[in-house]
Amino acid sequence: MQRLKFQLWFVSVALLAVWMRPAVAESPCEVGIYQGPDSDFVMLVERSKPGEFGYSFRDGRFGRPGDDKVACVRGGISVQQDGVSQRWPAMKLRLTPTRFRSGDVLLQGVLVEPPGTDAQRPLVVVVHGSENTASIRRNPYPYLFAAQGISAFVFDKRGTGASQGTYTQNFHRLAADVVAASVEAKRLARGRFGRFGLFGGSQGGWVAPRAANEAHAEFVAVGFGLLINPLDEDAEQVATELAALGYDDATLAQARAGAREVTDATGELLAAHFAAGYERLAAARQRYAHEPWFGKIKGEYTGDILALDEATLRREGRKRFDNLDIDWRYDSIGHLRAVQAPQLWVIAGADREAPPEVTVERLQRLRAEGRAIDIVIFPNTDHGIYEFAAEPDGERRMIRVSDGYYRLLADWIRGSVHPPYGNAQFVAGRPAGP
Repeated sequence: MQRLKFQLWFVSVALLAVWMRPAVAESPCEVGIYQGPDSDFVMLVERSKPGEFGYSFRDGRFGRPGDDKVACVRGGISVQQDGVSQRWPAMKLRLTPTRFRSGDVLLQGVLVEPPGTDAQRPLVVVVHGSENTASIRRNPYPYLFAAQGISAFVFDKRGTGASQGTYTQNFHRLAADVVAASVEAKRLARGRFGRFGLFGGSQGGWVAPRAANEAHAEFVAVGFGLLINPLDEDAEQVATELAALGYDDATLAQARAGAREVTDATGELLAAHFAAGYERLAAARQRYAHEPWFGKIKGEYTGDILALDEATLRREGRKRFDNLDIDWRYDSIGHLRAVQAPQLWVIAGADREAPPEVTVERLQRLRAEGRAIDIVIFPNTDHGIYEFAAEPDGERRMIRVSDGYYRLLADWIRGSVHPPYGNAQFVAGRPAGP
């Protein structure tokens, strides 16, 4: 859930009529789903630049077209399987672009529906993560859902793509946008869906529960989200990074205690919008600056704050670190406790960006209170449910999305769960679905 700097994109209304066309005319690649044998599929979406694409198979293998596995051809893709080239045709999705209003801004969205006329298929609104880029052609989830018989609505977050407004990470405002998107999605799909719900990945795990009751969601699914506030996210991330440095238990315990004082001090600065907290930060610097772990602190923002002197923080701190209207003490557990619909939380067991320990503990506590929350952990995966290889320098090279994750989401949303799902571990029993 990396904090992203403000970015406002202005896009011509003329794009509304051509949003699904390839950005580069001579490229045969097109956003969509391509069907293989035995219910297999390949999802193709744009990457960070128009005209650049990425693919993902149902089992989580991913790459870029033109490698040794997938190539784009007219009307489909070519897939190399066991040394044999197969042509997989495009699935004929039903795409309904729309403009809808949330408060005083117009947002751009699209309803993505699989083939057929099943009036009982689920309908999902896809809730953004922290990205500050357009979602309609780049977010894989609406296409992954459609490939598995689920209708999905996705929209460009305010201030991105073809949506109006200013980019923000104010979870309350973003939740209001999700509520408006839910009304529009149900209007467009009227007569062609049964259950309705929300799916949110990463930062969407804060926003989807906040929107759930007002959106009249009948289920909520969250992938690699957090049940702590943004200040605690930074603190947990620092603690996880320190653990990876290989200290013995006694040294690690001391380092974590000291680092928590440091992150509490940087958190106070943010919560006060850089109007107070400098004395506490100066005291923490003085107390721990000589410690070997102090210079290794990164976190979500603490390492960057520590790299600046007080004069620079007073002058530029808010502009650099507090420019997105974030509710730093966001009551994530309070909003989740209020959700009336059944929930699925899918956790990355080795997530460095969203450390899972406190989140899992709190979810189990809510289950014990009687909340309908299913918890599934994919061990040895990082943010995004990515399996990884550890490099000698401690960095991680992402290998694939864990096999079973995409199938689990779709099956749970449809209300029919049939383990196993790769290495997935079911906490407190097998999930039942919404």
